[in-house]
Amino acid sequence: MSENHLFDRLLGAGDPVSTAIETEGRRLSYADLERETGRYANALVTLGVRPGDRVAVQVEKSAANLMLYLATVRAGAIFLPLNTAYTLNELAYFINDAEPALIVCDPAARKALGPLAGDVPVETLDRAGQGSLAAFAEIQPTRFETVERSADDLAAICYTSGTTGRSKGAMLTHRALASNAATLVDLWGFTAADVLIHALPTYHVHGLFVATNVLLMAGGSIILQPKFDPASVIAAMPRATALMGIPTFYTRLLAHEGLSDEAVAPMRLFISGSAPLLAQTHRDWTERTGKPILERYGMTETGMNTSNPYEGDRVAGSVGLPLPDVDLRIVDEQGGAEVPDGQIGVIEVRGPNVCAGYWRNREKTDEAFRPDGFFITGDLGVRDERGYVSIVGRGKDLIITGGLNVYPKEVEGEIDALPGVVESAVVGLPHADFGEAVTAVVAVGARTDLTEASVLEALAPRLARFKQPKRVLFVEDLPRNAMGKVQKALLRETHRALYA
Repeated sequence: MSENHLFDRLLGAGDPVSTAIETEGRRLSYADLERETGRYANALVTLGVRPGDRVAVQVEKSAANLMLYLATVRAGAIFLPLNTAYTLNELAYFINDAEPALIVCDPAARKALGPLAGDVPVETLDRAGQGSLAAFAEIQPTRFETVERSADDLAAICYTSGTTGRSKGAMLTHRALASNAATLVDLWGFTAADVLIHALPTYHVHGLFVATNVLLMAGGSIILQPKFDPASVIAAMPRATALMGIPTFYTRLLAHEGLSDEAVAPMRLFISGSAPLLAQTHRDWTERTGKPILERYGMTETGMNTSNPYEGDRVAGSVGLPLPDVDLRIVDEQGGAEVPDGQIGVIEVRGPNVCAGYWRNREKTDEAFRPDGFFITGDLGVRDERGYVSIVGRGKDLIITGGLNVYPKEVEGEIDALPGVVESAVVGLPHADFGEAVTAVVAVGARTDLTEASVLEALAPRLARFKQPKRVLFVEDLPRNAMGKVQKALLRETHRALYA
């Protein structure tokens, strides 16, 4: 077994006969994963995928989707997960930029994707794990010699939106993904006895690399649910020990009549991330269940950076302490000098978990890293005297809605292109369910014929659903400061109670 290869690290601890993944009507043991990923890896190689090639995947969540991820890494290629909500307009950019050797999509999307793919082969995989790729893998041999990779070789590329509207591909190495998972296994006490309720999407870091990697590396089991449904999560709790979720999970579970002391009794750990957890939600959950939520902080580019302790104080409103192998500092926004505890600044991190930079984008890579190797997160934070970190804001106006990142510039670009729009400003406003709601404030001058419905209708084919505004508000002019900059802070304050 290679200590450098992510695949070997993930499947090295599992008992061959133990359940690795459980889905509706099917259980896959660790031995099954070894065999099935061998089939998929052979299929990829036969289709022309070589070490270092990108495999772009936009499919619904399934066990087959996870096996494709593992097989891609096993074959020495680079897994490129794409949000199922992305439109053809958005996909065109990713395909252009990443130049994948293979595209895998839902059967219903194959025809539409054809013109974007050009000469790149397109295979299919549906939510039931069926499709042309599954059928082709079925006839492949199970034996596959895992391709040698170094710790610095890429295992995945995950695109994260840029403030200019152009997405950047974070290059995640075997070392970054394996080391982060190993740290979290130890920090959160995961063992082969653990069973995780997996209700997260598998197209981003949280669901794919945190939830999946951690449980597999621990040799534990995953109850794979197609999507988050409060009743289904509660029904699975008697057989489970842990849940990883976003704040929305916990607000919706709190609203469900089935949540009780008896329901949560077998569960040892509830983890929240991807978006800020309201301190009130933390308190409500603790009062209702007696099991305080463990909140942590991570990014697409870094995986996890901090975590509240498994044993010790889990502080409401805080994302906890830096991970043991992560250096974290908080610096002044202007000069980059470290600020004292209790003072707000920009969070910077350094460690084996940090990405290798942005795919084919040296300029943005150089901008994101300090000369001493620290990555500039752009998040504003403060550290207390015990070392606990709290996120107090985000630079560059990033919005996190339902655990997904939205950069206003991208949405504003689409709105500003609409006839009759003078200018727009997109902000995130507090929302009990989503954490923040994407909200557009549109300046139309004296024009009065634009409507909220017409703007939303125009955006629907241009932006993924999660990027589309929940509300569109109209004004004659946007507020500006003395320098002429739009005062987004004022907009957020003015409309703060919109979703209350």
